[in-house]
Amino acid sequence: MRIDLHCHSTASDGTDTPAELVRNAAAAGLDVVALTDHDTTRGYAEAVAALPSGLTLVTGAELSCRIGGVSMHMLAYLFDPEEPALLAERELVRDDRVPRARAMVAKLNELDVPVTWEQVARIAGEGSVGRPHVAAALVELGVVPTVSDAFTQDWLADGGRAYAEKHETDPFEAIRLVKGAGGVTVLAHPAAAKRGRTVPESDVAELAAAGLDGIEVDHMDHDADTRDRLRGLAKDLGLLVTGSSDYHGSRKTCELGEYTTDPEVYGEITRRSTGAFPVPGAGGA
Repeated sequence: MRIDLHCHSTASDGTDTPAELVRNAAAAGLDVVALTDHDTTRGYAEAVAALPSGLTLVTGAELSCRIGGVSMHMLAYLFDPEEPALLAERELVRDDRVPRARAMVAKLNELDVPVTWEQVARIAGEGSVGRPHVAAALVELGVVPTVSDAFTQDWLADGGRAYAEKHETDPFEAIRLVKGAGGVTVLAHPAAAKRGRTVPESDVAELAAAGLDGIEVDHMDHDADTRDRLRGLAKDLGLLVTGSSDYHGSRKTCELGEYTTDPEVYGEITRRSTGAFPVPGAGGA
């Protein structure tokens, strides 16, 4: 059983539509895929409608959080997407993405980079605009060779020359909100140091004490030594260990199913959730 619990579509910063994502997941030999767009579940209905037979879809979102000045992401699974408190917080974060992206465009213009808001908006399309869309604009202009190369101190990394802050949820509040909506929380790529500052292990321990369910260990941004260290941390804290591709379509080099989650861990996630249930495919549209 092959399970990928971290994927993005055009509802945020991926390049596959939700329908394309589930079809590509089935073609990649996955049995379970989670749609975890940034701070939104807007792609879920389209994904369900196109869900191929033999593939199960998990509703989810990747929540933008910040602790101690460090930006971090929290994966939330199988919550009630209409629960008012969590929905309001997701909308608050999502709505702040536009002024934040405009601020980054303005900073890039001050650095003599001729990016425009219209260019970024075109790249984002109907998705929740984010740094990857600004990064893609830099690639189009030939400023950097890849999206990943834009996430440096020279450009868009936390604290970088063109970085701008947005509203981000306190992770303890995120855990409370997701639990209140019947969901399960997993700290995404906690040691992805090339993205910027990472959350100290002491903070991870406090999040675990507050109800965090797991940490994403097997991920393209974690080398072998880092994965071993994180497994040890998870064991010490009693946290579930997940693995995922963090697939973004053509915007990143990772492939669907590049890293996967153990079926027993997936089973425990489904047992802990009360807000929603995985949806088995019935053939799609």
